[in-house]
Amino acid sequence: MFGLGTQELMLILAIALVLFGGAKIPELGRSLGQAIREFKRGIEAPDPKPAPPADAEAKDKPPSGA
Repeated sequence: MFGLGTQELMLILAIALVLFGGAKIPELGRSLGQAIREFKRGIEAPDPKPAPPADAEAKDKPPSGA
């Protein structure tokens, strides 16, 4: 995919282990998985209908106070 081989992936994992420590790696993986799931849900879900702009509502109503 990105041209990364086994050695490159092992090096990246070793650097991540040194930077974040053994206890943080599962948390990072979990949060990354949740982020990917939320992103997929956002893409698959239809967009809600946007509210009409405030100017359009003002044009539809007659002027008040006169």
